[in-house]
Amino acid sequence: MKPKVFITRKIPEEALKKISRSCEVSIWDKEDVPVPREVLEREIVNADGLYSLLTDNIDDELMERAENLKVISNMAVGYNNIDLEAAAKRGIMVTNTPGVLTETTADLTFALILAAARRLFEASDFLRRGEWKTWSPMLLTGQDVYGATLGIIGMGRIGEAVARRAKGFNMKILYHNRKRRPEAEKELGAVYVDMETLLKESDFVCIMTPYTPETHGLIGEKELQLMKKTAILINTARGGIVNEDALYKALKNGDIYAAGLDVFENEPVPTDHPLLTLPNVVALPHIGSASRKTRITMANLAAENLLLALDGKVPPNLVPYQI
Repeated sequence: MKPKVFITRKIPEEALKKISRSCEVSIWDKEDVPVPREVLEREIVNADGLYSLLTDNIDDELMERAENLKVISNMAVGYNNIDLEAAAKRGIMVTNTPGVLTETTADLTFALILAAARRLFEASDFLRRGEWKTWSPMLLTGQDVYGATLGIIGMGRIGEAVARRAKGFNMKILYHNRKRRPEAEKELGAVYVDMETLLKESDFVCIMTPYTPETHGLIGEKELQLMKKTAILINTARGGIVNEDALYKALKNGDIYAAGLDVFENEPVPTDHPLLTLPNVVALPHIGSASRKTRITMANLAAENLLLALDGKVPPNLVPYQI
């Protein structure tokens, strides 16, 4: 008998075919609407495997209904949407898709650095509104990127990839991490500093750290006040790492220069969110890994993780805190 798998969103055809060859598949195939909780509760009862996205809350209550569940395969690097402790006590494997989106997310991060520094969205809107009447010496002037100081909070794979791009812009690289990264220091010339020094000295502060209970609200009013008035905050990690009320006030009051945000604490972010009213915020809909090639690779990797676990094998991308 084929194992039963529930897929919580429409995924690339190649990955779906891979799973369908050896599993009985049920799928929530709407691209623009997350799977409703009641559907997830119903489908998980008989599922041997669950193929999930970051938008799906896989909690203890849900797992209690899933007597046959062997694996939760998350099509994402992050897995804060899954209660790992609840999974571990039930012997449910949890997998993710690390590595494959590193370069794509680093590209997007650097795009936000450039867009926020050089006010690209403001300039484009200015032109489209018909307000460009003449060349003017100080019209839409921004901040220089070349030769500036980049502070990276969280020097993991993506942080290192951003630092490599920064080297091409002759940027000085500071970083703060739970542990020092001697290899990054040697390869990239990155300098390890404490958080206060990074915030005070950086022209660009990039948040690259995982979202955990310890990093929730890591950047708040106190941290923002330490930054230069000309500094720019970039977040392509997770929205909950930044206190959005404090960020709004800092941007509104001119305590920092601008922000580039690909993530928000609650997604999708409502269109009346205060941050979206500010001209010095570049806001994107969580598209860090959104190149066609990368998303297909992620989907295939999540499928492979799922199938290996259902076959009684240990997938290579088992997340921490598993039994």
